[in-house]
Amino acid sequence: MTRRMDRVGGLLHEEISKLIATELRDPRLRAMVTVTGVRMSVDLEHATVTITALGDEQERKDALKGLESAKGFLRRELAQRVELRHIPDLRFVLDTALVEGNRVLAMMDRMRQERQTNG
Repeated sequence: MTRRMDRVGGLLHEEISKLIATELRDPRLRAMVTVTGVRMSVDLEHATVTITALGDEQERKDALKGLESAKGFLRRELAQRVELRHIPDLRFVLDTALVEGNRVLAMMDRMRQERQTNG
């Protein structure tokens, strides 16, 4: 990854986070949505925005759909807020690291409880 890709990704990360927190009013975004990262394509034409959304599986899917439908609004707002020649196409994906981490911790807790019960 080049420094320019990192800088543009960091700038978009900050601005998209602000926009989600303050400007979006979609009811599908009732779960707390956090931008965890932005990966830029080499040509800076595409940005993959990784998000986490608290809630159950359906709430996470709804949050993703809400962001997908707000994509045009987000791009227009980014065009006004950042100085880039071209605003990249946005693609939103769920970051499953938090969910997977919680699943692993729950398994470890069960194993510890089983050891205490059997030991």
